[in-house]
Amino acid sequence: MAADPSGAAGRSPEDEAAAFFRSAPPLRGLDRVAGELSGFVARHSAAAGRGGGGLAGVVCITSGGTTVPLEQRCVRYIDNFSSGQRGAASTEYFLKAGYAVIFIYRRGSKQPYCRFLPEDSFLDFFELGEESEIKVPDSHATVVKTAISNYRKAIDEGLLLKLPFTTIFEYLQLLQMASTAMSCLGHHGMFYLAAAVSDFYVPWESMAKHKIESASGPLNMQLNQVPKMLFILRKHWDPSAFCVSFKLETDPDILLQKAEVALRKYGMNVVVANELANYKDVVVMVTGNGRTTVRRPGKEDDVEEQLIDLLVKMHSEHIMQLNQDHHSCTG
Repeated sequence: MAADPSGAAGRSPEDEAAAFFRSAPPLRGLDRVAGELSGFVARHSAAAGRGGGGLAGVVCITSGGTTVPLEQRCVRYIDNFSSGQRGAASTEYFLKAGYAVIFIYRRGSKQPYCRFLPEDSFLDFFELGEESEIKVPDSHATVVKTAISNYRKAIDEGLLLKLPFTTIFEYLQLLQMASTAMSCLGHHGMFYLAAAVSDFYVPWESMAKHKIESASGPLNMQLNQVPKMLFILRKHWDPSAFCVSFKLETDPDILLQKAEVALRKYGMNVVVANELANYKDVVVMVTGNGRTTVRRPGKEDDVEEQLIDLLVKMHSEHIMQLNQDHHSCTG
């Protein structure tokens, strides 16, 4: 398969984005999702940033990898590497820090408060008692009880909205809907874009309608570039939000340079640079003021805990500075 070298040459980012959405299959349950987003943001907009009993803000976290279908009735697809571990862990720490969270996640990826589940079977966390009742073994009781308590608190207080995706088409439609819904939050909204987003895709109208026949011989397919939606989000969908994006590379020699390019090109507040070989242990926060390295303190700790703590402080300082600038202009 060869990437389209010309893509949409000569077209503006806005035109490319519009063309992508026009050709995308409609999101299933669109009206329901729009209602859930609208209701969630409306419930928290007044409390965001109020202090005291209010919220620190509302953050949209994207998590997991997008797929690129090769057929409209999809049998085969191209996938992106991501377990969703970072997004799931970060959701827990943002909730703990006082944020309401819109969690846009890949179906089947890691979930908040369930990251400890074994890969082979969650049944390893249960056993049958003498009366055939289901019990949690004493060795796992503490972690399971804590997870259930924290999860139920987030759900019962209406602080967590979960929206699933699989394909690149679903993901970008959800991101657009969340961005426009959150635009009323102003600087109290945050985007934490940890999903692994496909760079190339097969346009829906160019896709085979049925399973591609393998007997036809070698498969030649042209992939189009996915429009750079970070630019659109920043400029049009939600210009006032605090935006954090991620840059993952396998080559450490180009990682920080590419993160700094993304910071300037897309107007991000922070770009989190991580190398595939050690992304669970260390990340580098790239901002307009320089670089900050964040390391996992120990094997039982999450690097996300330190990362979210720093981002929450940065977001708070960002809001305070903007409020001061506003008062100085209107005073």
